Amino acid sequence: FEWLAISPSDLNYTFIGAMGQTASHGLGLALAFPERRVIVLDGDGSLLMNLGCLVTIAAVAPRNFVHVLFNNAIYEQSGGQPTPGAQRTGFAAIARAVGFPIVHEYDDLLPFRKSVPELLAAGGPIFVELKVVAGQEEFQQDWSQIYAEERQKAFRRAALLNPVAKP
Repeated sequence: FEWLAISPSDLNYTFIGAMGQTASHGLGLALAFPERRVIVLDGDGSLLMNLGCLVTIAAVAPRNFVHVLFNNAIYEQSGGQPTPGAQRTGFAAIARAVGFPIVHEYDDLLPFRKSVPELLAAGGPIFVELKVVAGQEEFQQDWSQIYAEERQKAFRRAALLNPVAKP
């Protein structure tokens, strides 16, 4: 919900109810639209449910794929339960081990912000782990907007009709 408020666009692909499938959906989009940069915004709880997708992404190696993982050590969407092994799980280390060519990890926002232009210019796949603190909900959660058929149609139109330069 935060990203929809910060950067509204018909090109924001959203889905709810498929926890664990964020990176897999992103991979599908990256393969379907190789001329577009696909940036996946994921949570640690979601990725834990489908770690095997990292192996597939590294093997397929889409150059237009950027996976940004927000690691707050909880399942935020389902009530804030702690994620198993939160203090021992190194997602960046896992991404390196399965073959992501570019991996970064940050626990401070300033170095991450400075690196964004470089990350967006590089060929992927790229994996970025951001260690963050679970925050207070500041953004309206409009579930009807996520599920709206018009939103899905707007995404399809924007993805198919807006020409872009290759990443």
